[in-house]
Amino acid sequence: MSDPFAACVVQGSARPSVRIRAVTAETLAAWLPGQSERIRAWVGGTGFAAKPGAHCLVPGANGAPSLVLAGTAETRDPWSLAELPTALPEGQYRLDPETEPRLAPEAIADIALGWALGSYRYGRYKAAERAPAVLWVPDSYDLAPARRLARAVTLVRDLINTPASDMGPADLADAAAAVAESTGASLAVIAGDALLDANYPTIHAVGRASTRAPCLIDLAWGSADAPKVTLVGKGVCFDSGGLDIKPADGMRLMKKDMGGAAHVLGLAQAVIEADLGLRLRVLVPAVDNSISGAAFRPGDVVRTRSGLSVEIGNTDAEGRLVLCDALAEADSESPELLIDIATLTGAARVALGTDIAALFTDDDDLAADILRHGRAVADPIWRLPLWHEYRSMLDSDIADLNNISESRYAGAISAALYLNAFVEKAKSWAHFDIMGWNPKPRPGRPRGGEALAVRALFSLLAERYGG
Repeated sequence: MSDPFAACVVQGSARPSVRIRAVTAETLAAWLPGQSERIRAWVGGTGFAAKPGAHCLVPGANGAPSLVLAGTAETRDPWSLAELPTALPEGQYRLDPETEPRLAPEAIADIALGWALGSYRYGRYKAAERAPAVLWVPDSYDLAPARRLARAVTLVRDLINTPASDMGPADLADAAAAVAESTGASLAVIAGDALLDANYPTIHAVGRASTRAPCLIDLAWGSADAPKVTLVGKGVCFDSGGLDIKPADGMRLMKKDMGGAAHVLGLAQAVIEADLGLRLRVLVPAVDNSISGAAFRPGDVVRTRSGLSVEIGNTDAEGRLVLCDALAEADSESPELLIDIATLTGAARVALGTDIAALFTDDDDLAADILRHGRAVADPIWRLPLWHEYRSMLDSDIADLNNISESRYAGAISAALYLNAFVEKAKSWAHFDIMGWNPKPRPGRPRGGEALAVRALFSLLAERYGG
């Protein structure tokens, strides 16, 4: 994978002349009186008030850009300068030497990360209209962590943005193979009818209607005696809804239904590159939910890997079906930490919108740690209740449980409770229900595929396992 820093963040001895001065409303008010009348008049004329994300390009005496004033948040925020790579004219810029000393090293790294992510454009089919402006950072700053996270988020975005025509189950397996090859991880893939022989019946049932064979992707890395951390990601490469077919507007973005898989692959890449002290396993059930004579049907009963039988209440609730087999396998090893990530329910989006990852877990200490790291790195997460009183919503007359509730209430919670039924041995388990998509552009976060909770989870794992 290419280095997302390469074209937009540089280090070295050659300092560019145009400075970026990061300011708040308070620091701008303290700085302006000491400037020339020309600069004061220019800034006043533009109406620049140092709001986070706003900027003011100040010309020099010759009319060429000489200074950029950039509004920043009072708290740690990677996005305040993230619009500058495409808002500023092409060329190189550096942080003002008077600004730089008052920023902590992690704030400089945040700025570099936001700059790299603000430079992101998905370019597989259409070339970018311009090159991003380039940020110069002194060699004295360690940008390796920011570079690592930029690579992870870029991988997530690229995978989600790729249309289903070029991102089927086999393509997703190829993406995992590229991660394995670049990091030294091992990879195994079980595909097609071999899923039945290996006892992954639910993955097979969901994916068998497609001309593209379903598969289970299994990536592993780390020392055998290290703490076991397992990531499971929903890999529905395209979701038609199956026989309970989606309407056209509900199907339009279903290339993103493998967003959970993209997230765990991006997170895994960052974990391995940081050489954290854990034993990592990544499981991705990859399928198309298609329609054909072989499609599974509403009312069918499927026997899952765990032995539990599931009545199919709706074929469009397929994500939890493929996840339950992967979770059962992950849980069988009693990992210290088991995390699944999925674009699972519209109910979570109704509750939290598109920008916030919904978290479910019974482990209060784990929840507190995740939320703390989310706040620390400006990666928003909100905990929703794993309310076990709602478990009866999944009752079935003919099977151990139904894959969906008949009620329209608590859809995200009932989905989480379904997954929870397949987790018994893991010391701690967390489920993330995410959007994986920016419906509108924001600084550093263009419209399209997006990584949610990846930076927070990496921060958590780095704290727990070193790095």
